[in-house]
Amino acid sequence: MKAFMKLALPGLVALTCPLFAQVKITQLKDRINVDIDGKPFTALFIGSDVVKPYLWPLRAASGTQVTRQFPLEDAPGDSKDHPHHRGLAFGHADLNGLNYWANEAFNPGRKGKIVLDKVERIDSGSKTGLIKASFNWVDGAGAPLLADTRSITFYSNPGVRMVDFDIVVRAIVTAKFGDTHEGSFGVRVAPWLEEPDPEYLPKAAGGETRPKEPKRTGLISSSEGRKKEAEVRGTRANWADYSGETPLGEKLGIAIFDPPGNPRHPTYWHTRGYGMFAANIFGVKDLGKNQTEDGSMTLKPGEELRFRYRVVIHPGSAAEAQMDKMYADYAASMR
Repeated sequence: MKAFMKLALPGLVALTCPLFAQVKITQLKDRINVDIDGKPFTALFIGSDVVKPYLWPLRAASGTQVTRQFPLEDAPGDSKDHPHHRGLAFGHADLNGLNYWANEAFNPGRKGKIVLDKVERIDSGSKTGLIKASFNWVDGAGAPLLADTRSITFYSNPGVRMVDFDIVVRAIVTAKFGDTHEGSFGVRVAPWLEEPDPEYLPKAAGGETRPKEPKRTGLISSSEGRKKEAEVRGTRANWADYSGETPLGEKLGIAIFDPPGNPRHPTYWHTRGYGMFAANIFGVKDLGKNQTEDGSMTLKPGEELRFRYRVVIHPGSAAEAQMDKMYADYAASMR
């Protein structure tokens, strides 16, 4: 019996350990689910109908969703503009003249797709979990222009949710990223995180304005002390943050960190008070703050760019969450 237990125990431990993992990652047919501390956190959508992979929804440690539900679920309070803004995504609207940002079928113009090549690795763990997957940026005929590999690390933490991205893009053919504000690493936030009086308020295709409820309470801020869309948009900063208050009075925010070592650090920010913000090193002239420089970049076949970002979903405002300290700790870990 003892001999049996000695043989059986290692296998038993291997079978039971994932059940106790604090970051549990489960692959399904069209997505990879991520649970943290026994609660759903997000899913990486990678199905054959997905034209660029995205994480959705994103939740705070409390379980509150901080991303817009439209167009994936019906939510009466959501603005119905920009249906290609789905959770958290990485793409760009001008790669060799093809759109890899607003690239759903209903968008006009020449579009490409970012399609799954393979899921290379999935790890669950007591403190962290990892998804590593590779993708191809293909043209209308299915020919790849770029390859990208994404390692996404999720952390267990009682008060905040943190996700680290390590993205390496490699040119297969000569690939030019054009200067456009539409891109590149960004998230569409929940309606209560929208600014009350955004500088620009789009309408949906049917002319619908955004609903009056829930109350819009959001504030965009950056590491440079700038506030609101008008001040942050098109400027460079180590981080940008969207913070606000839910209809139930919970104060939350979501930030994106751009660490030293990233191309053209600190990044330019594509911020919109209606609920979108993104790190975008290619949108220089098009973002409107610098009309003398061209933000486009060309990669020769085999050349690479490496982007690393941290996304933090936190209680309170950026100041209350001590965003500068959180960023400094993250930047130090990159050395």
